[in-house]
Amino acid sequence: MTSNGPSISPEIEEFLAKVTPSKRRRDAETLLALFERATGLRAGVRGTMIGYGSYDYRYDSGHSGSAPAAAFAPRKAAMSIYLSDGIASHEAALAKLGPHRAAVGCLYLSDLEQNDLEVLEQIVRTSFETLTAGVFGSRARDGGA
Repeated sequence: MTSNGPSISPEIEEFLAKVTPSKRRRDAETLLALFERATGLRAGVRGTMIGYGSYDYRYDSGHSGSAPAAAFAPRKAAMSIYLSDGIASHEAALAKLGPHRAAVGCLYLSDLEQNDLEVLEQIVRTSFETLTAGVFGSRARDGGA
């Protein structure tokens, strides 16, 4: 990372060293700084994701757990950005983001150089604030809070 970027842990450095292709690694390094600004937190590895903070959830079925409040995963085909408050919560911002694909709770970006990173940072910040406000308890596909 450059001196302008976040200081990263050995765990994150090891994770990034395994990311391919190199364009995806470059995009992951960009997202490290973006997510740190949006959340105010340092990154941690959560399985195959890089996560920030956490939120607790409980489904109507009684199943409950904890998940990262903001997270992304560098996949070979695209960068996956997890928006557990649901893609629909960000419809207006997504119209300004640039090329992307989306599923219920996941945003897929194939080249960050084609996206408006200020818009992306606001999407991540809004999602993170929603999930950490203490009132969110549903899955994205269940319609949010």
